[in-house]
Amino acid sequence: MRTTTTITDSSILVTGANRGIGRALVDEALRRGARRVYAGTRQPLSVPDERVTLLTIDVTDPEQIREAVEKVDTLDVLVNNAGIALFDDLSDPSVLERHLSVNLFGTYGVIRGFLPKLIESYGAIVNNVSMMALAPFPVTPAYGVSKAAAFNLTQSLRALLAERGVRVHAVLTGPTDTDMTRGFEIPKASPESVARAVFDGVERGEDDIFPDPMSEAMAESWRTGAVKEFERQFAGFVAPLPMAA
Repeated sequence: MRTTTTITDSSILVTGANRGIGRALVDEALRRGARRVYAGTRQPLSVPDERVTLLTIDVTDPEQIREAVEKVDTLDVLVNNAGIALFDDLSDPSVLERHLSVNLFGTYGVIRGFLPKLIESYGAIVNNVSMMALAPFPVTPAYGVSKAAAFNLTQSLRALLAERGVRVHAVLTGPTDTDMTRGFEIPKASPESVARAVFDGVERGEDDIFPDPMSEAMAESWRTGAVKEFERQFAGFVAPLPMAA
């Protein structure tokens, strides 16, 4: 059983790989010497590197997930990066449902599909859950709700899968210079710097990765705080159960 995860010579799948942080994660994995990078997208993507295999994955489509699983021989690291963020005021339940469909149930569906391969490789799951999992941004509350749920899912899986040798990481990303933050005049990290920090955190074995200056400012207080201690204590009571295929 592996106790740490390295990107070099690993097989990695990134969802939402066509732009922003997802594309930067693909490029960073290649730069670090990944053996195979599966780029999961809903739209065509051109990456001039023979180590990249393109996969069509709409994370809300179970059949596309099944087809993607069949095309992956082995998998060491699954990065759940696909997500949506829409402006809303919680007045329309369909907007909340759409966020949950992608950001929570989509993440869960992809994990469920690839979990047998990750158990076999003693691999790692990396969920991009955003700082808004901890505190919502008032103009995107449905996004915050879905990310909080995805963070709880991440923490739960971390405890459930520990004895099966699968590490589960949460990425609490702050403002990043992507389409999602266009129009907001605030300090933003580059997708490339976030990608580097994400894989640095995975290789260091950090449960919760704070990959940019804004999120890093709260990292120490989170890691030493009461909520994190509760998570550790509660994990001790969990009897790991298999996730049905």
